[in-house]
Amino acid sequence: MTTHPSTAGQSVGPLLRAWREQRRVSQLELALRADSSARHISFIETGRSRPSEEMVLRLAEHLDVPMRERNALLLAAGYAPRYPETPLDDPALGALREGIERLIGGYEPYPALVVDALYDVVAANRGMMTLVDGVDESLLEPPLNAMRLALHPRGMAPRIRNLRAWRGHLLEQMERQIALHRSEPLRALYEEVAAYPVPDADPAEEPSEPAPYFALPLRIEHEGRMLSFISSISTFNTPMDVTVAELAIETLLPADPATVKYLQSLMS
Repeated sequence: MTTHPSTAGQSVGPLLRAWREQRRVSQLELALRADSSARHISFIETGRSRPSEEMVLRLAEHLDVPMRERNALLLAAGYAPRYPETPLDDPALGALREGIERLIGGYEPYPALVVDALYDVVAANRGMMTLVDGVDESLLEPPLNAMRLALHPRGMAPRIRNLRAWRGHLLEQMERQIALHRSEPLRALYEEVAAYPVPDADPAEEPSEPAPYFALPLRIEHEGRMLSFISSISTFNTPMDVTVAELAIETLLPADPATVKYLQSLMS
């Protein structure tokens, strides 16, 4: 188990206080949620009282602390980590890997991929690999990173016809993840991709008529065809392993009949 750099060497009280303040929850509100008292919460945060293992986990749950950071809180309180972090290639996760492969394979010809907490791609189907045609080979070297692939000037960005809007969506998504996980590596990735140059807006990139999309589409050109997708992201319910908790499955749903027809023709 690797602890977060910002938590190493810290005691549990200040860490819990930082999570509480980040979640904008008062000591009284947290105490009511956790069936405790504001006085006890205060004593824990100031180090006057050492919380039990059960209390650490209860407070972490009510503060929506991610699983990796829950382990860090337990370590800071002097307890062993509760949640394992099993490598994805470990035989113990064989059924999970097979299930993921079947899931995204069954989604073909439409694109689907699986990413970890740093948006590194751990699995992708043929539909997804079709969209990365023409991407610079340096960006395809392991580990592939979904944010770099999408926003790098030598990646998919030049073919994304609503790049400014899609870029804004991806950066906002990363900001929400940073706020949730307080991850320095994720922040470093955000600063990297946010600094990529963005070309001036081209009026020709916008559709001549507004489309009745129910969500922001990804509009990307592929071999002279304009494809439109709506992104959906799924995570695992009630995970008990850090690795599994940090996986996300993204599927790209065709947003118009022309995209459906084109992708089906590619796989036929």
